[in-house]
Amino acid sequence: MKVFISWSGERSRQVAELLDSWLQCVIQAVDPWVSTHGINSGSVWFLDILNKLSETSVGIICLTKENLNKPWILFEAGAIAKGLQASRVCVLLVDIKDSDVRDPLAQFNNTKPTKDGLLHLVSTINSTLGDKSIKEKVLTQVFNTYWDQFEKDFKAIIASTTEAKLEETSPQDILPDVYTILKNMEKRMFFLERATNRDRNPGNEQINEMLQHTSIRNRELEERLNLMIKENEMLRNALVKQERLNISQNK
Repeated sequence: MKVFISWSGERSRQVAELLDSWLQCVIQAVDPWVSTHGINSGSVWFLDILNKLSETSVGIICLTKENLNKPWILFEAGAIAKGLQASRVCVLLVDIKDSDVRDPLAQFNNTKPTKDGLLHLVSTINSTLGDKSIKEKVLTQVFNTYWDQFEKDFKAIIASTTEAKLEETSPQDILPDVYTILKNMEKRMFFLERATNRDRNPGNEQINEMLQHTSIRNRELEERLNLMIKENEMLRNALVKQERLNISQNK
């Protein structure tokens, strides 16, 4: 069973890699995937990510002060949420508080890096395994066996990495970066399609299918982005009108 672990930034990456190895000790039936070592050399990164997301049963987002408003975290979170129930998307609060998390990430389950928080996380993963799930009593015993090592390694990561300053960012600040990501994906798809058309054979069918799937998802994301831009523009206009009204009334 695939568990997609999303990260951005050095502290987040190290926590993601810790989760990768630790989860396999606690629940051997899971197959975590972290992009730092999950993408084959020379492969097309976004196709690999979309392919892994299509196989994912649970998504974990390693959220830090550094990446809280990074467009890539928001992009992957949206991609994860598109195919999963909100209850199966867990946001691990590495060095931030619940109150720091805003939409769209606020719609998911926040998980604190505490013993109770991580036990709830592994219980969520275990509940998706069906016949391969571990009995609750056994899961708790295995969790307790490996918890001390996780806590030790997690504290070591926090101590050895730089804690970023939490910056206030509005949706208007993030939208241009998300739009850039979408446009870069579009360019890569164009060159892939051109290369595939030059040499079509049965071996390219999987690539063609992935390209088509990526193209559809890219259009959906772009439509959602355009809608967000329109909504933000309407909100901005309403605020301007209200400000003018307040000035007029104060005269």
